[in-house]
Amino acid sequence: MKHLSQERASFLLTVAGRIVPEIREMDPDGISRFFGIVDGALGGRPRKARRQFGAFLGVVRWLGLPRWGMPFERLDDDRQDRVLRWLQRCPVRVLRQGFWALRTIVFMAYYGQPEVWPSLGYEPRWDGNEALHA
Repeated sequence: MKHLSQERASFLLTVAGRIVPEIREMDPDGISRFFGIVDGALGGRPRKARRQFGAFLGVVRWLGLPRWGMPFERLDDDRQDRVLRWLQRCPVRVLRQGFWALRTIVFMAYYGQPEVWPSLGYEPRWDGNEALHA
């Protein structure tokens, strides 16, 4: 990863596995493709946005501390989901926006892999409008 530290990348994978459970079953090649897409997405953003994304991952990590006394990765699945649901509907706009940015990147990095498409039943047509005129 060029735009996230190894620690943040590892944490992103933990959170991503709660957002898209199939991510937990990815092989090393899938994980590499996942991070390649994340890195490409972050690389296209201004430096400030990349720092904000990294900072938001830090917020997610420590959000469980005041309530349960543990960082996100040590919480059970139910509590991790509760943290993410709270962020999704958070009254603090910047946290809610951070969650939706995180969710968007995770979806893009997983569902953007052509190797995943067959398991979804997605078969893109590369001939575009030609199929409409056949």
